Amino acid sequence: MPTAPFTQSPHRIWNPLLAAALLVAAAIAAYSNSFSGQLIYDDTPAIKDNPTIVSLWPLSTVLSPPSDSGITVNGRPLVNLSLAINYAIGGIEVGGYHVVNLGIHILAGLTLFGLVRRTLQLPALHKHFRQDSSCVLPALCVALLWTLHPLQTESVTYIVQRAESLVGLFYLLTFYCFVRSTTATNPFTWQLLTVLSCVCGMASKEVMASAPLLVLLYDRAVVSGTFREAWSRRPKFYVALASSWLLLGWLMAGSAGRGGTAGFGAGGISSWNYALTSALALGKYLKLTVWPDPLIFDYGTAIETELLPVLPQGLVIVSLVAATAYALWRRPLLGFLGMWFFAILGPSSSIIPIASEPLAEHRMYLPLVPILAIFVVGVNQLLGRRAIFVFAALAIGAGWQTHRRNEDYRDELTIWRDTQRKYPSNARAHNNVGEIIFRQERRDEAIACFREAVRLLPNYVDALNNLGNSLTQQGNAAESLPHLERALIIKPEYAETHNNLGSAFYSLGRKEEAVVRYREAVRLKPTFADVRNNLGVVLGEQGKNAEAIEHYEVALRLKKDYVDAHFNYGNALREIGRIADAITQFETAIRLKPTHAKAHHNLGSILFNQGQPELAKSHYETALRIKPDYGDAEINLGVVLLVGGRPAEAKAHFEAGLRLMPGNRIAQENLSQIHNILGAQYVQENKLAEAQVQFELAININAANPGAHNNLAVVLWRTGFPQQAIPHFEEALRLSPDFADAKSGLADLKAQLRAPQK
Repeated sequence: MPTAPFTQSPHRIWNPLLAAALLVAAAIAAYSNSFSGQLIYDDTPAIKDNPTIVSLWPLSTVLSPPSDSGITVNGRPLVNLSLAINYAIGGIEVGGYHVVNLGIHILAGLTLFGLVRRTLQLPALHKHFRQDSSCVLPALCVALLWTLHPLQTESVTYIVQRAESLVGLFYLLTFYCFVRSTTATNPFTWQLLTVLSCVCGMASKEVMASAPLLVLLYDRAVVSGTFREAWSRRPKFYVALASSWLLLGWLMAGSAGRGGTAGFGAGGISSWNYALTSALALGKYLKLTVWPDPLIFDYGTAIETELLPVLPQGLVIVSLVAATAYALWRRPLLGFLGMWFFAILGPSSSIIPIASEPLAEHRMYLPLVPILAIFVVGVNQLLGRRAIFVFAALAIGAGWQTHRRNEDYRDELTIWRDTQRKYPSNARAHNNVGEIIFRQERRDEAIACFREAVRLLPNYVDALNNLGNSLTQQGNAAESLPHLERALIIKPEYAETHNNLGSAFYSLGRKEEAVVRYREAVRLKPTFADVRNNLGVVLGEQGKNAEAIEHYEVALRLKKDYVDAHFNYGNALREIGRIADAITQFETAIRLKPTHAKAHHNLGSILFNQGQPELAKSHYETALRIKPDYGDAEINLGVVLLVGGRPAEAKAHFEAGLRLMPGNRIAQENLSQIHNILGAQYVQENKLAEAQVQFELAININAANPGAHNNLAVVLWRTGFPQQAIPHFEEALRLSPDFADAKSGLADLKAQLRAPQK
């Protein structure tokens, strides 16, 4: 810490309230463009698909986040509770989540300001800061630079990384409350708040594990002077503080290694390779602290296996560790700051492997504190009064860069495209871009992304699974099979791949094999709504509607707004005669997705059969507006119009239906009948030539139309071609042996031909 006092005269205008107001205003300005950012990546499973946050009661459910996966809330009940409060207020409306995230960050910044200010007021540093006012500006500089630093955006703008900012707040509160306890007349209250803050931190994220040890180091460095003195003054306090580790241990034991993504042996990563990767990560963090560009949302899962590429970073880290160890002995406060950096980063960067994310910028949320503290003091010693201009310029620049970085978080595709551009060797970035554009129906582009992800990381299960599924959706199910089968060899218990393999088999007409895969996916993941729906479809096609209905009902309990399940459920209910219930399901599907053309069509068919042709017509027309190439809707609209006595209008729809669905029997029969009707109208008007054309068209479209054959025979007879008429009378009778008009017409014609000519 400083060997020369901060200059006092320029600081007299500063007071804590003014400094705090400036910090709050600066933070709001820097993050003002973050409030509309969408849910991205882990936000979806932690918020949108998290059943434990949809209700604040019972509290036991809220404090028991999902533990069967590696999502961010796993083993972090306080983070889950904060999301549940957001959900109770505004559902999944993102604005509220961003406001809370920024609020947490601002509170952490204010707490850091208070912590630094009160630390500088302690007797051990009093000679350097002789007046309280002289502590405000350096404390503000540290807190302001920390709050505005672009490296913090991931912990603030990425909603689910509230875990990092929340534990950061409690970490800083733990120290702030402890500092207050050392100068309070009655320290018990502040000591109690220290322990409570530490407990809350343990329930927020595992980073808090180092806090009790660092509080002791802090006590020794700037309060008590020695470990012996620190312990002798507050033995019960330290026992209580250390007891918070019991809560953390219990939470970690229940998190199941964060779904196998963290812990010893996670991902099959050796300790040596993880240490090499950690050296690379620490070097990256230090560089980004000084020059935060480029900031990368995700660094993938790549693990360093060679020593030489990371040797420079390794030497820097070893030197810093050695310097910290020396400082702990000779310069305790500097040693404490060094330990703050290494003790917070250590668990995730050196000791406990995190296979899914060995390098992440949000881990620098708290370790940034000591670096900035040393920087502020050092610049002040070097420049004196001129330091304020340096800090002001850096704060403005940092705020501007943070504001710019927030633009990258406006939606999923933007942040992943940014990652893909900045870190093209990241297979996960290519895979996730592919997932997003696949949902946008840009299938060729998506498949290219998945192929690149698999090229970069051949055993990347998610990319193999997505590539296989996208090929199936594109109509290349046979090509998808090797990718999906390979994914299952790597990860046999992956329910999503079993589901996608089932869909591939279904597309190839191998329905029994599809059912086997779907049933396996249900066994592995009973709460998988999509596979329930898919299994229901195949079972329905096999005539097992009762079992299909059971799966649809489970799917809808799991996901009440599941449009496809409502639609398919409606189809199954219609098959077993529960028409009223089927109507309800189709109407629900339309309410949830007004552009669901098939739901409009099927509801129209039911309404037509119930004698409501006008309502049916409306739904068929809506289906065609949504999907102009919908052949079935064209044909059924034609039927409605034909039955309603509007054959000319119906004719156009049957013709359109046949263009879309060549050979459709219903369209052929009805269009043939329309030409037959038009021909009959011409006969009544004595326009026999026009009538003949219509009857011939009717026969060309549907040669099995007995009425058209009979009518053509009559016209041919009347226009002087009796011999040509006979075959048509005979064909009419062959098609319809009881056709009375054809019988009598043929008999009369033959009698006429036998009669002697006069």
